[in-house]
Amino acid sequence: MLAHSSALETGAAPPATPDEALDPDAMRQPLGDAWYCVGRAEAISGAKLRAVELNGEQIVVGRDPSGALFALRDRCPHRGMALSKGRFDGASLTCPFHGWRFGTDGRCRDVPTLSASDAADFSKIAVQRFPVSESAGFVWLNGHLGRQGADVPAMPELGFTPRGSLVVELVVEASFDLTTLSLVDPGHVAFVHDSWWFRPSKELREKVKTFQPVPHGFVMTSHATTTSSPVYRLLGGVPAVEIEFRLPGVRLERIEAGPKRVANYTFATPLTRNRTMLTNALYWNIPGLNLLKPVARPLMRQFLTQDQQVLQHAQAGLDRKPTMVLFGQGDLPSQWYFRLKREMLQAQGEGRPFRNPLTRQELRWRS
Repeated sequence: MLAHSSALETGAAPPATPDEALDPDAMRQPLGDAWYCVGRAEAISGAKLRAVELNGEQIVVGRDPSGALFALRDRCPHRGMALSKGRFDGASLTCPFHGWRFGTDGRCRDVPTLSASDAADFSKIAVQRFPVSESAGFVWLNGHLGRQGADVPAMPELGFTPRGSLVVELVVEASFDLTTLSLVDPGHVAFVHDSWWFRPSKELREKVKTFQPVPHGFVMTSHATTTSSPVYRLLGGVPAVEIEFRLPGVRLERIEAGPKRVANYTFATPLTRNRTMLTNALYWNIPGLNLLKPVARPLMRQFLTQDQQVLQHAQAGLDRKPTMVLFGQGDLPSQWYFRLKREMLQAQGEGRPFRNPLTRQELRWRS
């Protein structure tokens, strides 16, 4: 069991013991070999291209003639021009600088400025490809350029057919680790998200929840919640709620009330060292909830903006003094995040399966 208090460097785990060979800098970076959400799948169709950023890498995403996704480094190897600024006919991308043409596999197909007497062989020129996939209505990228590990955290999926959804994206000027900690931190809710529609009761109450390990993360086991929140009252009955966190930065809240299903998914995506994208996706199988979308969207954005603002202020404080004290049972999930991250890095470095270091545990905190 972890201690209930700990001082940590920003984006780092507790100090390593002498026999640990893990590179300390790796703990300060987002996991390299992992899937990250980079946008909605429906936004990429036909000959549309989307330029995205992932951990400092510029990447262009599109679909080949069969509709399968492809992802290439958004940089022509000739003069560095962004390929996303050029033409795409559904089969090849043309650089707008000198007309170099590349297939969706990244291979160079044509260099139109070559003369008939030029003996250069452009067939060996290629743009870096990245693994890309689609799940839960989103595009997912793995920016790792080395050998892909066999034990990578799974992308989120939906366990039901949605009849409606809402998506809100927000860029947070804060590190990936600090932003991800907000996904597992139960203590901030009463102070950051103090809204009439989310927390009608202003009292701090003791919470008792059971957590147990799952592949690459942990889950707050399913429990019956109160119906005091207007959000839960819409479902009728007494909803059961299960909240899962999994690496690299995915929070999955599943709410069930009889046959009614609502899923509230949040994904953190590292853009640069101190810029992180937060994506909040709400799905439901209740057609009547579609009538509430004009009201729900601004409330979702308000909720996410509250996190954005407090995280940006916190990042400014950590920039001045990069340490934080994790204290009490309410901060144990934050410590678990660093333990999971350390184990993932060690497992990948040793070429072995991930072994979840957590055990089933009951936590108490006030919120």
